[in-house]
Formats: sequence, C-alpha cells, structure tokens
Amino acid sequence: MENKIPIWHKYSLSVQEAAKYYGIGEKRLYGIIRDNPKEYFLLEIGSQTRIKREMFEEYLNNVNEI
Repeated sequence: MENKIPIWHKYSLSVQEAAKYYGIGEKRLYGIIRDNPKEYFLLEIGSQTRIKREMFEEYLNNVNEI
C-alpha cells in the first residue's frame, strides 16, 4: 500500500500536479518556468523542475495575468 500525501500538503508539485491544483494548463506552466528560470518558486531536482506550492501561490497573488 502506497502512502499518498494530499496535494495541498506537498511542499513541491510536478508540473502535472500544479496544472490540476491551480487550474492552469501545463503549456502555460512550462511557459512560466521558461520565462522565469531563477524565480524563487522553482526547485530543480536533477533534470526535473518542481514548483514550490506555497511560494507559487504568493507569486500568483501578486500578478494580474498569467
């Protein structure tokens, strides 16, 4: 049996998880990552980029459009 952490408790999300959680398309999320490569809400783990959930929420609260 696999232990699953609810998405709202996770520290970081994959692009696929973030797309579902925030209701933003994967293409748009990849565009945000591409346009903001050094942004504080990104976490590089090897070749994978993850999105720090709470920090990305702060980012979303401070932008008018995405």
